Amino acid sequence: MLDLKHDVDYQSSVKEVLDLEANAILSLKDHLDENVDKAIDMILATKNRTIITGMGKSGIIGKKIAATLASTGTPAIFLHPSEGLHGDLGMVTPDDTVIALSNSGETEEVLNLLPSLDKIGSNLICIVKNPMSTLAIKSDVVMTIGDFEEACPLRLAPTTSTTVTLALGDAIAVALLKKRQFQPEDFALFHPSGSLGRRLLMTIDNVLASTKKQPMVTENCTVKDALFEMTKHGLGATCIVGEDGTLHGILTDGDIRRAMTEGETVMNKSVKELGNTMPITTRAGILATNVLEIMEEKRINVMPVVDDENKPLGMIHFHDMMNLGI
Repeated sequence: MLDLKHDVDYQSSVKEVLDLEANAILSLKDHLDENVDKAIDMILATKNRTIITGMGKSGIIGKKIAATLASTGTPAIFLHPSEGLHGDLGMVTPDDTVIALSNSGETEEVLNLLPSLDKIGSNLICIVKNPMSTLAIKSDVVMTIGDFEEACPLRLAPTTSTTVTLALGDAIAVALLKKRQFQPEDFALFHPSGSLGRRLLMTIDNVLASTKKQPMVTENCTVKDALFEMTKHGLGATCIVGEDGTLHGILTDGDIRRAMTEGETVMNKSVKELGNTMPITTRAGILATNVLEIMEEKRINVMPVVDDENKPLGMIHFHDMMNLGI
């Protein structure tokens, strides 16, 4: 049972663990050698995929490392050692590089993979604590994380060791990212549903497909007709087109309010009398984020989208793009 009388200074305990793990990560720099260069070069030369494997907590860290590699330009997957021993080794090819994680270097399930990996002919990198372990001896490249105590007071639960391994995995992924000259656009390609993906991949035609707003009146329509069109599309503006369907201008509710403030009777006037005949426009294939910057700079809320013949394809609103997460 929980002994509530056993006092624990929570803040001190948490700070102690943070100190232990932070110091272990910093000490890792002293254990890095040419094997890190060899490992990264081996991954870069891999024709197929980098496969991460590990058991227990090391496996959980391995999944994170594989995910980070995959999202930053290095094709990678995680292979569970037990599943590998029951058929999933079939996903490994001679063109793959396997990175095995094992604190002790003696994890039975990982060691049992080695004969098959040797016959398949894939490269083998290991990240271990003990450079003289069985896994280290049988690997092509060995990266050691050094000798340190686990943050667990029993010195048993994987804590510091998993943190250090994860940090090393992140560092390797970043080194690979730099070598591949991975750009924000590449990152967005692998994260199309994220905010960065939307900003760097979504074009104006994607916005139009989402909002489906195309308010339009001919230049001989009245302001009253234009108001009905604005209300129908909920934009507070409408395109004005000529007989040939090309854009001749736009009319906004702001134009109407300004005219009414000056005492004009505007409802029966033609839209071309009040409209802006030189509106700022955009094209369908342009990145939405670039158009949003123009709208912010020019302080405009709406913008017509036109084709190569200057015919309106629709109209976009500043708030619509903000709502789409651009």
